[in-house]
Amino acid sequence: MGSSERSKKRVQLWKKAVVQFSLCFVMGFFMGFAPAGKASFFSSNAAALNQSQFSPQPVEMLHLSMTPNDGNGNRTLMAETPVEVPARSREVETAEGLQEGEDEPKLVPGRLLIIVTPAGSEDPSRGVLLRRLAYTLRLVPPPLLWIVVEAQTDSSEVSEILRKTGIMYRHLVSKENFTEPAAEMDHQRNLALSHIEHHKLSGIVHFAALSNVYDLRFFDEIRDIEVFGTWPMASLSANRNKVIMEGPVCDSSQVIGWHLKKMNNETETRSPLHISGFSFNSSILWDPERWGRPSSVQDNSQNSIKFVKEVALEDESKLKGIPQEDCSRILLWNLHIPVGTIPRYHQRLTPLDDSRR
Repeated sequence: MGSSERSKKRVQLWKKAVVQFSLCFVMGFFMGFAPAGKASFFSSNAAALNQSQFSPQPVEMLHLSMTPNDGNGNRTLMAETPVEVPARSREVETAEGLQEGEDEPKLVPGRLLIIVTPAGSEDPSRGVLLRRLAYTLRLVPPPLLWIVVEAQTDSSEVSEILRKTGIMYRHLVSKENFTEPAAEMDHQRNLALSHIEHHKLSGIVHFAALSNVYDLRFFDEIRDIEVFGTWPMASLSANRNKVIMEGPVCDSSQVIGWHLKKMNNETETRSPLHISGFSFNSSILWDPERWGRPSSVQDNSQNSIKFVKEVALEDESKLKGIPQEDCSRILLWNLHIPVGTIPRYHQRLTPLDDSRR
């Protein structure tokens, strides 16, 4: 009896061992078909925790949105719309980016530059000069608005050039006819000032002629103008071997005198403010009371340039010499290029057209 019971127990143990071995074999066989890279619940949680702790936080960005065209069919100002960043992101950035005792940096947007350029109609090389000036303005940090005024014409040359510049611009068309180029240019500048006054564009106005050549530091300097600013400029001519100096004489940034260009009559001099030799805050046009003016410019709308010059020269203490450190430094040159000296084949080139590069 004892030997038979022991043999039965031994058989049962073998059966139990075979069943366990078979189950382990089957489980191992099917586990071999499972994906090797599948993360478990714990590994996924750990990865999510690491990502939340060490991944870069969102950064505030500004998106530009184009507003509908105005009534004249011109490109209008782009509005900057800030994107809201979650409070959690701001806290993390502040904790990681700032050390104890440091102040949080503040981003101050630059003042808008309003560049006014009359295109005229008599100069056959205006296309070349317009593209050259566009190249300069493309290098100026935003915000910048370029207002280009031309006489009504069947040609679309100016419109095509402006569309390819990548600069925020407004294109105005004058319907008046003039026989004198100087009178036409003044009318186009006044038309641009009327546009600025009507739309209450806030910024620093500068009249940029097509023949101007700039040091890029010039645009950084005029952004700091509060009311009026003026600077010396050099005039060069293709047919002369001399440079004519115009503009203020300064002690630091204080205007104490003027370089005057004599006219045909030796005893007569023109206004010390050259049209490209000064800039002003545009609010003087549509908010004169802010600067101590009793009335608006409505009565002077036909000659806003004359009005602005008169206001600037009433009190020279309002004029700020540029550059502030050394007002005698030249940052702007005006080139007198005789009509017809630029070869016509250059006028057919469109270097701003990226499709030809």
